[in-house]
Amino acid sequence: MTNPIVKISTQGEEFLKKGQMWMYVNNLSSDISEYENGCEVDVESMNGEYLGNGLLSKDSHITVRLFSKKHEPIEAAFFAKKVQQAWNFRKTVEPENLDNCRIIFGEADGLPGFTADRYNDIVVCQITCFGLEKRKDVLYQTLLQILQADKQNVNAIYERNDVKSREKEGLKLYKGFYGTIVKPTVTVIHENGLALNVDIENGQKTGYFLDQKSNRVIVRNLAKGKKVCDCFTHTGGFALNAALGGAEKVVGVDVSATALDEARANAALNHLTNAVFVQADVFDYLDTLAQNQFDLIILDPPAFTKSRKTVMKAYNGYKRINMQAMNVLRNGGYLVTCSCSRYMETELFEKMLREAAQETGVILKQVSVTQQNADHPILWTMEESSYLKFFVFQIL
Repeated sequence: MTNPIVKISTQGEEFLKKGQMWMYVNNLSSDISEYENGCEVDVESMNGEYLGNGLLSKDSHITVRLFSKKHEPIEAAFFAKKVQQAWNFRKTVEPENLDNCRIIFGEADGLPGFTADRYNDIVVCQITCFGLEKRKDVLYQTLLQILQADKQNVNAIYERNDVKSREKEGLKLYKGFYGTIVKPTVTVIHENGLALNVDIENGQKTGYFLDQKSNRVIVRNLAKGKKVCDCFTHTGGFALNAALGGAEKVVGVDVSATALDEARANAALNHLTNAVFVQADVFDYLDTLAQNQFDLIILDPPAFTKSRKTVMKAYNGYKRINMQAMNVLRNGGYLVTCSCSRYMETELFEKMLREAAQETGVILKQVSVTQQNADHPILWTMEESSYLKFFVFQIL
């Protein structure tokens, strides 16, 4: 059966040929009003050149998500190919953490609008594409079949379709187990030798911040014998890695009492007695610290901006908190600082750090610069897939 055709503008054609996988409503040059929402479409240039096929989202500003540059029907065989490729990639880059990893990272794995994270025997899925919502039965079945064929103990899917971006697609918000298999929603994962409680129903993202996995090991390796402050500790990811790494003392700070209760439970689970947790606004807490009180400070705040309109407000927030940390770290101490907002681009984040250092009178000696964990791969043709910036400096 022939797919409906969506013609795009010259600008849209340029975007696609550079590797972009999203076509916005203003890239379209043909009428789509009669097409069924969520249907598979072929994308063509103004002069009729075939550019790929994708799924139509009539209510979204992202009107077409491209799935392939070839004539490949978006059905079971296509899903099987993409999921298998994604799983093989994780087996290569994450062999020690396959029980807790991101299996599918949307566009970066050729499945735009789909996220799948594994926590032991449960895969937590999130769909933000109208067309995929219509095809989720096949997609989920394919995902489970491929994992089970590789002798992975996975048999349940939990849907975290409670993200606001679904509303832009005209999709309802909901969460819960898919199908008939229901399990406890709290599970214990083992991340690089650390046991952690994960709440897939109420936790951040799909239950936990898997994207900082390798960066937490960096902190673990820096922490031995040091006094450490983990700001925005949440459930204790960085704090517990520092404690496990032999820190003299770790203080985890967060405004959420619920998150801190989970952090304390995680510390007890790992028999770590060198970590304490304080409920406070991090900005206010840093203002109370004396100079030289800590040897290592970790700044892992939530995204200060989720749009380009508020980038400069976020810039000032990042600058303030980094200056606070630079002011109280001992000379020769270490600053770990990051941003998880893709709108706070690397160049701008670096500019902020240079200004903060200059205004506090310190010198930044770079130790390492990394990004998100390898199970959150970055497509160089899709800048949207690159969002996490992670810097480690010695303060002189």
